[in-house]
Amino acid sequence: MKMNLKKGFTLIELLVVVAIIGILASVVLASLNTARAKGADAAIKANLDGIRAQAEIVYDATGSAYGTAAQAGATCPATASAATAGSLFANATVGAAITAALASSGGTSWCASSIGTGSAWMASIQLKANTAQWWCVDSTGVSKVETSVGAGTACA
Repeated sequence: MKMNLKKGFTLIELLVVVAIIGILASVVLASLNTARAKGADAAIKANLDGIRAQAEIVYDATGSAYGTAAQAGATCPATASAATAGSLFANATVGAAITAALASSGGTSWCASSIGTGSAWMASIQLKANTAQWWCVDSTGVSKVETSVGAGTACA
């Protein structure tokens, strides 16, 4: 009697294993992209929320106003040096937070500030995980999700 001593896997068995590994890898990569977008949203929220404390320091230092000049409402300046001189957004700490939030978002934004008796400010930056939402913070203490980019100097 002859004994079959061949050992190993057939081609079909190897192809099935490779297919299963491919399916698992695609599921993991899809989950990773979602996690990255949520991480970017967390960074946007943290950076914008951090502006509030610095804005109050500026408010106290400039005689009850958010800077010595108003920032006309428009797309947020990409750097503090691009902001209106003397405005809240020209402050190095605020400018760095806006720059970091814009880098995380890659979407649209709105920043504005006013001075005088109605001194106020607002920043709104598009979220990454859900591009139909913007994170908005303002001088009244509001921090919330909005369904459109901001306007004026207060979150809607």
